[in-house]
Amino acid sequence: MNMQPNIKGNPLHISIYLLLGSYLIGEFFFPKYPIHYFINLFGILGLILSIIFFASGFNLFKSYRENPLPNTSTSRIIKTGIFAYTRNPIYISFILFHFSMFLVFGNVMYFLSSLALFIWINNYVIKEEEKFLKEKFGEEFLRYCVSVKRWLFF
Repeated sequence: MNMQPNIKGNPLHISIYLLLGSYLIGEFFFPKYPIHYFINLFGILGLILSIIFFASGFNLFKSYRENPLPNTSTSRIIKTGIFAYTRNPIYISFILFHFSMFLVFGNVMYFLSSLALFIWINNYVIKEEEKFLKEKFGEEFLRYCVSVKRWLFF
């Protein structure tokens, strides 16, 4: 049995690199798309919500003395707080932040980076984490998966 998930890359670092790349490419090589003021407000709300999701998930990891990095082992499944509603609040915060940046600034690269980040996290990070957790915790993790969605709504 693996002692930790086999994940290449740190989602936080990847998210930050994508934000920087999206800014540089979107600002200097692609046209801006004007977005209605009302939609900008949704973007600002999304940015605030993404920070709340990140802080909630990160603080729970720290309160349980667990490492939030995906390529580290764990001694328990956190099922309280925001983890009672979604199994991946920190990953949701990364994707929501990118998408909200698109809504605020109209830079299409933020939208594309949110899609790329979603695909990578869903298919390569979460799948590996879930495989590891199923091996380590067995039936307890499977019950958690049935009761709490991977993402908020699916």
